[in-house]
Order: sequence, then structure tokens, then C-alpha cells
Amino acid sequence: MAYCQKCGKQNEDGAQFCNKCGATLMGPPRDYKKQREDKCEEECAGSPRGSSIFWGVIIALIGLWIVFEFGIKNISGMPDWVYDFEFWWIIPVIIGLAIIIAGLKMVMKKNQSL
Repeated sequence: MAYCQKCGKQNEDGAQFCNKCGATLMGPPRDYKKQREDKCEEECAGSPRGSSIFWGVIIALIGLWIVFEFGIKNISGMPDWVYDFEFWWIIPVIIGLAIIIAGLKMVMKKNQSL
């Protein structure tokens, strides 16, 4: 199968012109799949690595909350701050920081492309 160099449409082997845009099919073939992947890396807001770190932190915080609320707080003889500690304020702080970092990444990528 031949791919159009202008629009990327797949055409029959031996075709001289694109069925979609009419451009000539004579010339070196392009790797359109790689082009799309490169374009996504440039345009996407976050990276898979960044999102896995974010969700890893959220899961770790949930695990710490479970250990703290149902484990450590049930042990007698702990200092008073352990029984009075509220864990919930940490989650919105982490989510807010993640949103700020994602926004800064988007702005920095946008400025680099200009």
C-alpha cells in the first residue's frame, strides 16, 4: 500500500495520485505513524511518566491513611498528636500541586514551540 505524502491517506499499490487529495504518490515514502507519535509528544499536556508518578503518590497517600487511621491510632499509649492528626488536608494539597505542575509544563512546552 502507498501512503500519500501530503495527507497520509492509504492508496492502492501502483497508484500515481492520491485518491483523497490528488497529490502525486511518486517520491520517497514517509513514516506517518512516527510523525503522529512525535506530534503527540509535542502537543500532549503530560507524559505517561508524570501521570504514573501522580497516581503512585495518590495511592501511597491512601495507603498511609489506612495504616494511620486503622492501625496506629488504635494503639494505646501513643502521643496525643497521633490521635488528633487529621490526614485529609494532604490530599487536596498534592492534587493542587500536580495541577500547577501540569499547567507550568504546558506553558513551557508552548513557549518552546514558538
